[in-house]
Amino acid sequence: MSPKPDRTLLGVGMMIAFAIIVPVSDTFVKLAAATLPVGMVVFLRFLLQALILAPVAVAVDGARLPPLRSLPRHLLRAGLLLGGSFSLFTAFSMMPLANAIAIFFVQPFLMGILGALMLGERFGWHRAAASALGFLGALMVIQPSFADYGPVALLPLLGAVFVAFYFIATRHIAGEVPPITLQCLTAAGAMVLVAPMLVVGAALGYGPVTPAMPEGVTWAYLAGLGVAASVAHICGSYALRFAPAATVAPVMYLEIVAAAILGLAVFGDWPDALALAGMAVIIAAGFWMFLRERRISRGLARSPAP
Repeated sequence: MSPKPDRTLLGVGMMIAFAIIVPVSDTFVKLAAATLPVGMVVFLRFLLQALILAPVAVAVDGARLPPLRSLPRHLLRAGLLLGGSFSLFTAFSMMPLANAIAIFFVQPFLMGILGALMLGERFGWHRAAASALGFLGALMVIQPSFADYGPVALLPLLGAVFVAFYFIATRHIAGEVPPITLQCLTAAGAMVLVAPMLVVGAALGYGPVTPAMPEGVTWAYLAGLGVAASVAHICGSYALRFAPAATVAPVMYLEIVAAAILGLAVFGDWPDALALAGMAVIIAAGFWMFLRERRISRGLARSPAP
């Protein structure tokens, strides 16, 4: 069954909110990772998200839990998000935020294709062209070659694969559990999965997953990360509950624009002319898809019932 037209438009709007808020959480990641191992940033991010969302889930959703037989699917989804988080957080700690996110932005393109292949969602020429246009804009912003960062530049690409499958998994089970409870379960599952890695890291003395206690302002960065990540992924869950993956995929390119603005404000990174042109292309792709969905929604609303 296809989503109702008005719900599709709402889904696009929720994905716009997601694309704006996620770079805020990424900024807090980069700030926290300056003094904490990446593994601890990942663990504390999911811990804080679970603590923030648990009371909200009880109040709003009644904490309706999924049946036990579906827990493996929820753990798989948590594992996909965990893999994406590790890849991206490591990249954020080692290269400029805007560069890492730009490379990561093969993800919406992958998401649209996977939605068509795995979920049978329609991927017509408008959606394909908008995704391709957004991908072209992302390439214009990438600029640095792999030679500048070596294998580290592959980490955002790996994260893109993980996150694309994560969103497809979200779309697959979005109606099974209310969105806030879903995100709370995902955070708890990822936290459970990463905890043994910290134990092993402590035993082996492997820096990236060695436990460490935050100090001073790092606590504020982590608190901001927990809140921003929670709000962003609730928006993402609602977006994929209300609209097909192929529809919302181009809108996600707006994330790179928000990342560039935050990179300038927080880290002093100023995009050059080609990067600014790429951002304009990304915005055009997102609004093309948004305006088309609005026209379709209005057209269907005016059509008489059969």
